[in-house]
Amino acid sequence: MSVNLLIGRKEGMTQLFDEKGDVIPVTVLRAGPCPVVQVKTAETDGYAAVQLGFGRRRESRVLKPLLGHFKKAGVEPVEVLREAELNGGEVPAVGTVIKVSEVFAAGDWVDVIGTSKGRGFQGTMKRHNFGGGPRSHGSKNVREPGSTGQHTWPARVFKGKKMPGQMGNVRCTTRNLLVVRVDEATDRIFLRGAVPGWRDGTVIVRRARSAPRSARAARKGE
Repeated sequence: MSVNLLIGRKEGMTQLFDEKGDVIPVTVLRAGPCPVVQVKTAETDGYAAVQLGFGRRRESRVLKPLLGHFKKAGVEPVEVLREAELNGGEVPAVGTVIKVSEVFAAGDWVDVIGTSKGRGFQGTMKRHNFGGGPRSHGSKNVREPGSTGQHTWPARVFKGKKMPGQMGNVRCTTRNLLVVRVDEATDRIFLRGAVPGWRDGTVIVRRARSAPRSARAARKGE
């Protein structure tokens, strides 16, 4: 398959057992099925990519221009639209539904892109893992950040100084997660480790761009 990513939804975490009986913590994602809504080519758009959809949305909740976009492709209105670059091979036609088993298999390495949980306004100990001040008798600097600069020079706080502020609710990527299992019947993919975001949050699963060296060596051996 020329598509290297799928759109999915985080369902939660559980654990699996391997052949040796060891416990593997995994995150369960429902990846796909993703219909192809649009195909972009280098001749018409300047680059080659496909537009994938995920989820379902009622027609009454879709704007008319976007609704016409879906009807032109012959697919039902979807909740999420994302573009996937093509890496060679056969280009899927508009209306084709891509399933998780067609893109990923057990033993693959993937990157997961999502929005982290919002933590609100937090101090430096939670936001930047500061150690805090002394906890001895009379100390009044237990959770304060401490000095942030000098008075005479430079008489200001440098940009990028680690200080209290908004934490979380940002787009982030967790790299190099191992695919432990792919359930073709339910379109679920089991990844070793944790992925960003909350339960039922939308994520993007793509092939790892910098897979571990052992995985790259095995791929060359094939």
